[in-house]
Amino acid sequence: MVNIIKQEIEMETALKKRLEIICDFCNTTPTIINGSIRKIDKTNLTCTI
Repeated sequence: MVNIIKQEIEMETALKKRLEIICDFCNTTPTIINGSIRKIDKTNLTCTI
């Protein structure tokens, strides 16, 4: 049986603030989307979404 493990990726607040400062300087609005990693158990296969 294949087990698929899903882990969400969280962005650090320091990185988020840096991106917002850069976007403010360029007069743009950032759109930040949280992603996730899916691993297949007992293999070396991963997929980022």
